[in-house]
Amino acid sequence: MVSILIVAHSAQLAEGVRELVEQVSGGRVVIAAVGGDLDGGLGTSIEQVVSALRRIATPAGVLILADLKGAILSAEMALDEIGNIRAQISDAPLVEGAYLAAIEASVGATLEEVAAAALQAYTMHKLH
Repeated sequence: MVSILIVAHSAQLAEGVRELVEQVSGGRVVIAAVGGDLDGGLGTSIEQVVSALRRIATPAGVLILADLKGAILSAEMALDEIGNIRAQISDAPLVEGAYLAAIEASVGATLEEVAAAALQAYTMHKLH
């Protein structure tokens, strides 16, 4: 099954998104969250991303969702460092994308399907 990694500049933000999407998936999807720098401040840590990827990697793959460009850069560098993990970084909005990805992953979808579901968040309207 595809797992999901949330990468954010705040540990609380990452954990909050993880909590939400874990409940949405009914606990069927492995979801990890990393946020903040190594000193507990705002930022991202390549080391934390590498550790989380190694912990949750599956043959089906890992979808990575991030809050800002710095988190994307950390995820890219972590993937370069690891080298042999099947993973994809999503350009989807963090909360809505993670929500849709978790639903799709929970029914056993492929990494490509989970990534496509996350991108559908761009078309979601909150107001009608």
